[in-house]
Amino acid sequence: MINDYFNILFSRLSAMLRGSQRWPWILVGFIVVASEIITFFMNSVTSLILWGRLDSNLLLIGTIDAFVASAFVGPIAVFLILRAFSLEDLNRKLQEQMAELIRTEQERRILEEKLQQAKKMEALGLLAGGVAHDLNNILVGLVTYPDLLLMGLPPDSPLQKPLVTIKDSGERAAAVVQDLLTLARRGVQTETVVNLNDTVRDYLKSLEFATLTKAYPQVAFETGLAPDLLNIRGSAAHLGKALTNLMTNSIEAVGGLHGRITIVTENMTVDKLLCAYETIPPGDYAIMRVNDTGTGIAPDDLARIFEPFYTKKVMGRSGTGLGLAVVWGTVKDHNGFIDVHSKIGEGTRFAIYFPAVHEDIKSACLPEATDAWHGRGETILVVDDEKQQRELAQEILSHLGYVAQTVASGQEAMDYLKRHTVDLVLLDMIMSPGMDGLETYQGILQIRPGQKAIIASGFSESGHVAEAIALGASAYLRKPFSVAILGQTVRKTLAGH
Repeated sequence: MINDYFNILFSRLSAMLRGSQRWPWILVGFIVVASEIITFFMNSVTSLILWGRLDSNLLLIGTIDAFVASAFVGPIAVFLILRAFSLEDLNRKLQEQMAELIRTEQERRILEEKLQQAKKMEALGLLAGGVAHDLNNILVGLVTYPDLLLMGLPPDSPLQKPLVTIKDSGERAAAVVQDLLTLARRGVQTETVVNLNDTVRDYLKSLEFATLTKAYPQVAFETGLAPDLLNIRGSAAHLGKALTNLMTNSIEAVGGLHGRITIVTENMTVDKLLCAYETIPPGDYAIMRVNDTGTGIAPDDLARIFEPFYTKKVMGRSGTGLGLAVVWGTVKDHNGFIDVHSKIGEGTRFAIYFPAVHEDIKSACLPEATDAWHGRGETILVVDDEKQQRELAQEILSHLGYVAQTVASGQEAMDYLKRHTVDLVLLDMIMSPGMDGLETYQGILQIRPGQKAIIASGFSESGHVAEAIALGASAYLRKPFSVAILGQTVRKTLAGH
């Protein structure tokens, strides 16, 4: 108790004295004056007790002694106090330095973990992208040849159903490949202004949501959409796929429980750096949250939930194991950020932050009629290193009324164009060995300035595709493409749209 009192007194005295730069001299003066007063009082009391009167000699001598003693002791006392203050300051600075070192080490460790995670995701993405490119080239036949065969069959043909089944299977496989491309961050075009409320509404009207509500009637679904939600720049299709994956993850977390899943959208202005699952920089964001009252995610698993194929579900029953990895890739391609909070037994909340734009949504164009896909005898040069791709494109274009010529490399394309003119070049971006699509198009422009071209790739849009578009290529076509998509793209390009 007494110790606490003296500590408080010392702290207050320390704070008071440090308020002035001349405090050492003030303290010396205080000691001298206090000594004089105390000595005078004590000598007066002694004189009265011993002689019954005040002895002036005793008072004078005592006062002189007190002055000399305090003048000698005062500086020593101040020196000791300065030393104590110095040690206290040193101790405080050491504590602050230790705290700063600990904080710096923690931040370094967190950044190191994030860097390792980013490198892992990048490596997996490169692997996924390479696999996706080869698979897309293979799937072109499964998606496109059924289209060609169905066009020549009567409606009551017994081949209609198996061909449609083959086509649907190919398209489902292409959707899985698209997930790989999203994981590789090679599949999202973010040039369209969209609104997350539309993404949610479209999902609620989708077959996927209808299937979920039918399979889990005990789960309640709720929404809370901000009426003034800001727009973002992105791909409606990929945003819808990300929401579908989040909802699938949440419904499986709730499982057979009588739980609740909520989709919420809101605007948020982040004024300063927000430290969440990711570090979110300042800015205006449109946020989409998916909350569930499911089983929750264990802390050890939370750091790895966005890794491809990292799942606690039964592989093959619950999905491919790419669901949350696709969400991560989509968000990153939209320059967004993810925050996740989860507690075992209480549920999980995913919040996705997309940078907002102050732009309006443009009206979508109506699809063209089927008869507008057909050509009028225009010449198209198909450049592709895959023989099957060349032959398939040639067959489709010939069926649509175009004159199609094919070559197997960029050098062959330039040699052909030195001798012939064509209305359009359908150019594959990834070709090996030799020149790729960008180098080929640069060479073609030297031979035929202003040559119309469509860039095609099974690896989806990349930096080289963007460069080719900037040089004058009219459109980008992702493999595998259907007859309708190829026909519409060729027709629009020839018409100058």
